[in-house]
This record gives sequence, structure tokens and C-alpha cells, in this order.
Amino acid sequence: MKFLTEHITTQNKTRRSRFTRMCIGEAVIELMKTAEYENIKISDIARRSGISRMTFYHYYDSKLAALTDYLDEIILLYLKESRKNPDVGRFQEYSHILFSLNFFDQYADYFLVMAQAGLYSVLINGINEFMTSRFTSGFKSSLYGLYYYAGALLNTFLKWEEGGKQEPAERIAEIISRSLPA
Repeated sequence: MKFLTEHITTQNKTRRSRFTRMCIGEAVIELMKTAEYENIKISDIARRSGISRMTFYHYYDSKLAALTDYLDEIILLYLKESRKNPDVGRFQEYSHILFSLNFFDQYADYFLVMAQAGLYSVLINGINEFMTSRFTSGFKSSLYGLYYYAGALLNTFLKWEEGGKQEPAERIAEIISRSLPA
């Protein structure tokens, strides 16, 4: 029985850790809406997220590390949700593209603020890492095809969000899926 309680305690610490890290990421994004990234201090982030500076430094050594981790958490949530949805399909299919657009739309503030702050490299590096770790078998001839697809998805998503989503997600997913090789 002791093993079960140890597991539950560890599991709760993991949940608490994830919650704290997500609060930190959300605080940075909220602050970036009104202040330049360079002008945001760790004490501002700590105050906004309801933690101490020491707690921030327990998890991260910089604002950039917090923002990168926030993207990692978003991607983990995306994987979890896509596994729960049997209708998602393969990642280059219309259904999967539509699912992706709708899922990441929930985090539009993050993506838009990052792009506006000139931190596009965090986004593209994150999606490249995600794609190469998950989908290299779909691009047997070259990883460049995968990088092309990842960059196109990110850029299309950002431009759709920046433009105020004038077209429905279904139309954007259709455009993307038609542009892919069969």
C-alpha cells in the first residue's frame, strides 16, 4: 500500500508542477501584451503568476525557457487531445489539419504574442522538433519536406490568426490539405 501513496504523491507533485509552470507561461504572455519582452522582469512574472522569484528560478533560468516550456506543454496537451479523438486522422489529412487549427486556436494569444515579439524562432524550432520526433516516417525521401510542411502550417496558422480568422478553419484546412502532395 505504501507504493500506491508514494505514486499518488508523485503524481500530485507533477500536476502541481505543471500547473505552476503553465501559470508562469501564461503570466509571461499576459505581460507581453502590454510590455516589451526585454522590459519584463522575473519579479513581474512572479508577481503576475502568484509565485516567488525563487519558485520561478526553481523551474527556469530565463523568460525564454519559460516560454519554450509553455510551448512544450501546449504540444503535450495537443497530443493528449488528438489521441482521445479517433476522427483526427493522419497528420496530413484534412481532419487532422482542421483539428490542429481548432486546437491551437485556443492558444492564439501565445502564438501571436510570440510572433509579434520577434520570438518566431521559438515557435518554428518547437514545431520542427515536434514534427521530426513524431512524423519522419511520412517523409521518407527527405526531412526537408517535413520542414516545409511544418513551416507552412505555422505560417498559415499565424497569418490566419493575425488576419482575424476571416475564413473558417474548415476552409483553411481544405486549402492546406489540397496543397499537399498525394
